[in-house]
Amino acid sequence: MPRNPVSIPVPGIEISLSAQTLTLFPDDTSTPLYYPVSTALNGPGERQSSGCTPTGRHYVRAMVGGGLPLNTVFIARRPTGEVYSERLAHQFPERDWILSRIIWLCGLELGKNRGSGVDSFRRFIYIHGTPDTEPMGVPRSHGCIRMRNTDVAELYDRVWPGIPVTIR
Repeated sequence: MPRNPVSIPVPGIEISLSAQTLTLFPDDTSTPLYYPVSTALNGPGERQSSGCTPTGRHYVRAMVGGGLPLNTVFIARRPTGEVYSERLAHQFPERDWILSRIIWLCGLELGKNRGSGVDSFRRFIYIHGTPDTEPMGVPRSHGCIRMRNTDVAELYDRVWPGIPVTIR
């Protein structure tokens, strides 16, 4: 009698918008790792300029910031030479801080999160660090997935371009 196949997660990332968590399935045998996150204040959605977090199947297209100090400030995916501090926050209160690491996502579903008007990559949807004063577990971002700086650095060191990402 054939045995029922056991469902074993393949390496990948799953982001739950309702639970505000990111789960990393490192490989077929490792225990999943769970991280609190903060996704879009505007909720789920794929439209350009919506301020929403896109749903569906994605993959990591690019990674930026490996080896840089925690709290490195990025603008347009380039380190500014600044390290985030309370003084810097007061100096630039309007900035949407992208810190420490950038894990840039690309959609896989044509017409949903890939293509004209809905493209996650062209919308610059990242998993990235944020000031540690920002709450996790509460939707507050402009569309990206925010993480604690130590968590995003740990995640960065465990993933690679091409790893699948599902956002539900």
